[in-house]
Amino acid sequence: MDGIARSGEITVYGLFAAQVRRAPNALAITQAGREWTYAELDRRVAQTAAFLKSQKMTRGDRVILLSENRHEYIEIELAAAMLGMIVACQNWRQASEELRHCIELVEPKLVLYSERFEQAYESLGLSLPSARIETVCDETLSPVQPDPTVDPEDGLVILYTSGTTGLPKGALISHRAEIARLAILRLDMGVTRNDGFIAWAPMFHMASTDQMLAALMSGGAVHVVDGFDAAVLVDLMAVYSVGWMVAMPGAIEPIIERLKETGKTAKSIRAIGAMADLIPTSQIAELTRLLNAPFHNSFGATETGLAPASAHLIPPGEAPTNLDKEQSSLCDVRLLDPDGKDVPDGEPGEVAIRGPSVFSGYWNADVVNAEDFRDGWFRMGDLFLRTPEGRFRFVDRAKYMIKSGGENIYPAEIERVLLSDPRVREAIVVRKKDDKWGEVPVAFVAPVDGSEDLDEAAVESLCRDALAGYKRPKEVHFIAFEDFPRSTTGKVQRHEVEKKFIG
Repeated sequence: MDGIARSGEITVYGLFAAQVRRAPNALAITQAGREWTYAELDRRVAQTAAFLKSQKMTRGDRVILLSENRHEYIEIELAAAMLGMIVACQNWRQASEELRHCIELVEPKLVLYSERFEQAYESLGLSLPSARIETVCDETLSPVQPDPTVDPEDGLVILYTSGTTGLPKGALISHRAEIARLAILRLDMGVTRNDGFIAWAPMFHMASTDQMLAALMSGGAVHVVDGFDAAVLVDLMAVYSVGWMVAMPGAIEPIIERLKETGKTAKSIRAIGAMADLIPTSQIAELTRLLNAPFHNSFGATETGLAPASAHLIPPGEAPTNLDKEQSSLCDVRLLDPDGKDVPDGEPGEVAIRGPSVFSGYWNADVVNAEDFRDGWFRMGDLFLRTPEGRFRFVDRAKYMIKSGGENIYPAEIERVLLSDPRVREAIVVRKKDDKWGEVPVAFVAPVDGSEDLDEAAVESLCRDALAGYKRPKEVHFIAFEDFPRSTTGKVQRHEVEKKFIG
């Protein structure tokens, strides 16, 4: 019905602007002792948008963002939301070739980097228009108005996920998905406009990007922290009300120690933590007791946000006896067999989800998208079973993945590097439980006969040149080629390697 006005097309910037009008003097951002109100932030966003327009960028164009956590990161994302542009958030932990791939994948019109990563970008030798992130809020430019043609289905950010075949994939997340992720946060955790967010996890990660946009769309404050610092986080928790306090494997123990040292506790937290399956239950009980806040028994993904199964909160002080998940709001979930048929309760099936929080697909990956979005449902590659109570119990990863300190690691990425060395005859990477990081990658390598110089140091050097630090094997074991357990077709059986050598 052409010509009829459409009233449901709200955008991320539109919701932020509504908060500016509602409470212009409310606190929007803090960083290292500095504060910005909603009105001040909106002015900076408008001037940042003017800079983007001065670079001849238009709706749908991609801008690369390579930076540590800082207030400009938020300003650039909101400016992009204002004009319908897409921010491709770069993982600065990546090796040079991975970073080059992620940049070239999205064919950007502009690259923005901070001083800290200027050399890392320039070493790539790319001939792209670029600027320092510190210069983009140009007060000599006249602020611009929002683009009225921006649509909720327009992409806003691209966050990268590890690829099962090696190189990262770019997940395109729309305004619609970010708004739905805000709604799920409110519905399932009771987060209000009085609850802020502490953005210490890297802003290229959904754990920060989704939540900081959610806070600013609903009137809360974002407290920007340049990486994990237990002392800073405990101080912020003691002063400000917080919605979801992200705390992943590797962060729990230092926070507990700091709370004990200082005797401080939280002013107010709706939920703390993530990925309870990877954390000792005794630590869950101790952390939640010290903060008087429930633990977030989450299961989500970059592609889906907190959905599909992050509605369960473990009560303070409780050491859970099981970690069954509760389905998140605003999503449909199915468990499917390999033929795409629903499995009965109690039998494992791959999680398939649909709902407004789901991403729009992987950038420039039609074949993968066709496979992963069959019949309109996104296949997550994780196996769960549904319990008689209607909860979801994790079984395994259909696409074997290692979750280390909140980062996803696919063994294929590491194996590709190991097998590129002519001294390596066979290599397989498996996961190993780790008290600090939850899981870490461990490599098993069979050298080619006569390769006496292939030792652990050589493998470390090989991986250091090609992989981000968190992806490098934490242990390297050399075994005979014949000792690799194999299927009848000769394929190394990863689960059998894990069972035989890790236990």
